[in-house]
Amino acid sequence: MTPVELSRTVLHAVRRAVDAGELSVTVPERAVVTPPGPGGCGDYATNVALRLARPAGQPPQRVAEILRARLLDEPRFTDVVVTGPGFLNFSLRGTATADLVEEVLRHGPRYGHATNGFSGTAVGISCPAEVRAVVVADAVSRVLRSQGDYVSVECEGRPAPEWQSVLGADVTTRGPRTADKHVRTADKHVRTADTYVRIAPVPAPADPLPLGRDAARWALLHPAAHDRPRIPGDHLVQREGNPLFRVRYAHARTRALLRNAADLGFHPEPGPVSEADALTALIGDHPRVLAATATHHTPDRLARHLLAVADAAMPLLPAVLPLGEEKPSAAHRARLALAEAAGTVLAGGLSLLGIDAPDHL
Repeated sequence: MTPVELSRTVLHAVRRAVDAGELSVTVPERAVVTPPGPGGCGDYATNVALRLARPAGQPPQRVAEILRARLLDEPRFTDVVVTGPGFLNFSLRGTATADLVEEVLRHGPRYGHATNGFSGTAVGISCPAEVRAVVVADAVSRVLRSQGDYVSVECEGRPAPEWQSVLGADVTTRGPRTADKHVRTADKHVRTADTYVRIAPVPAPADPLPLGRDAARWALLHPAAHDRPRIPGDHLVQREGNPLFRVRYAHARTRALLRNAADLGFHPEPGPVSEADALTALIGDHPRVLAATATHHTPDRLARHLLAVADAAMPLLPAVLPLGEEKPSAAHRARLALAEAAGTVLAGGLSLLGIDAPDHL
């Protein structure tokens, strides 16, 4: 069961409780599912009971118990536990990892992207003619488009040509923002933006162009908007202390493992993987992170998530290939599939940040 499927299952339980008269609420459009927080347990958790408590006129724990009784019927759960003020915690059967990996590999680098086309939202973005603002606006527009939004970016001034030719920042120069904000959609029609966003992070303290596209974009995107980026920093150094190197190295390692496994005559096959709960949870959380990055216009959130995925993947990788005279087993194939899924998430996330994910590093 993937986080998306789990969210649908929770909403179905809410709908059943409403139909039975146990809850008098409007069924929400989505239930946020995340790895359990402090005091939680199992594989995933949701705060949907806390969100429904006030409109239901009942204590959160009572709402959680109503939903728990219906969720226990789901055969893919081994347990559903209420913790804290009313969090629902889910323990999934051993097929959870395989289901998640299958979903990631099915969607490829577009895992976590909207699958229903246009979301119905048009967003107008404006930014000052400053290199960090332009790069952040470009990254935000990429993530918004991945969630199905139509986006138009306007620069309040003339950006330097190198910001596009070297850094790949794609913005349209239309001068200062005007009162009537329009977005040009894919079918060439112009419509008024539903949302207007101005991107204005702390400016870059120095010219990032000497770093080249990938390192410069990471240097500008990885810090939060209110933090001062470090330029040049150590973004070109290939060592563990460089976060960009860790993310790209982890991706390159997953690609190398796929090549080495093919040479040994075996291929990835999703299945249960022990001692990889943290990595599995982070991969499962990727769609939520993309949605949150789009909602809050914070590409640094995505950058930090990719670093967490890379760090969680590294302990798994040495156990992917058989050692010595050992023959490839189902466990090796399952670990290889999970490694491929991690690499897929890293490649897709880096692409949204406008950064290359090389197969060789």
